[in-house]
Amino acid sequence: MNTRKPILNIDQLPLEEWRHGERFEARMAQIGRLLGARKLGYRLVVLPPGKAAWPLHAHYVNEEMFFIIEGSGSLRLGEENWPLRAGDVVAAPPGPETPHQIVNDSETDLRYLCVSTMEAPDIVAMPDSGKINVMAGSPPGGEKAARTLSICLPLDAAVDYWEGE
Repeated sequence: MNTRKPILNIDQLPLEEWRHGERFEARMAQIGRLLGARKLGYRLVVLPPGKAAWPLHAHYVNEEMFFIIEGSGSLRLGEENWPLRAGDVVAAPPGPETPHQIVNDSETDLRYLCVSTMEAPDIVAMPDSGKINVMAGSPPGGEKAARTLSICLPLDAAVDYWEGE
């Protein structure tokens, strides 16, 4: 029998700080793992003013949903920008046509819940930098140690299928 508590309040989550360079910074908590979720990943993300958690990206396999809990910001979705505020729900279906990024362009923290499918392998395109990331064994947001393949390459590094054969 599972003795894991099936309920968790977000005000009790231990937030881990994460940053890369000047543009990317967040405090996050992996909720799905704590609750024992198997097919969905849940993550609380707190973005400080002027920051994004990740580059503009599009998952080819996994679908994401974002629920804005507190604060305001903007959603980059493809070539468009949309304002975000508390109570908004955002869908980011899989596919290269839905690159997305949440940016806190306000003066206070932006708190949101990210829910995603956790399918592997996944392919993630990053159109701003022209890269592609392929992960197998564990999807984005999953256990990095469980990945059997994780490779990120510029798209112009592609070779013909038959090269070297």
